[in-house]
Amino acid sequence: MRHRKKTIKLGRTSEHREALLSGLVCNLVKARRITTTLPKAKAARSLAERMVTLAKRNTLHSRRRAVATLRQVEAVDTLFTSIGPAMQARAGGYTRIMKLGKRASDSSEMAILEWVDFVPEPPKKKAAAGDKSKAGEKEAAASK
Repeated sequence: MRHRKKTIKLGRTSEHREALLSGLVCNLVKARRITTTLPKAKAARSLAERMVTLAKRNTLHSRRRAVATLRQVEAVDTLFTSIGPAMQARAGGYTRIMKLGKRASDSSEMAILEWVDFVPEPPKKKAAAGDKSKAGEKEAAASK
């Protein structure tokens, strides 16, 4: 009987599985949406939701726990600065899985894993020194 045994093993050793899932969650944090197989998406969803819960707490201890799990400081910074505050009002269910169908090469069931209700801010481009005068001219022309 498999009562209370929730771990999705994915046919890997525990070290390999932890590295795989942390990589998937870090890519989800960076790209906001990833395409992977359905079992991997289901396994990564639980880890991603736990990391968002840590980011919502936003304490030093929770940040250290997230770094210990994800192993990428840049992804944890993004998680704690943009995704955690954006999900502050939600009580759970931070991710969504959308099924895509079967992959042509090996018929694996594919899925998209993405954040729910998270619209990322568009990246602001910094203008170079020579471009500032051109940008000022464009703004002046637009206001006329």
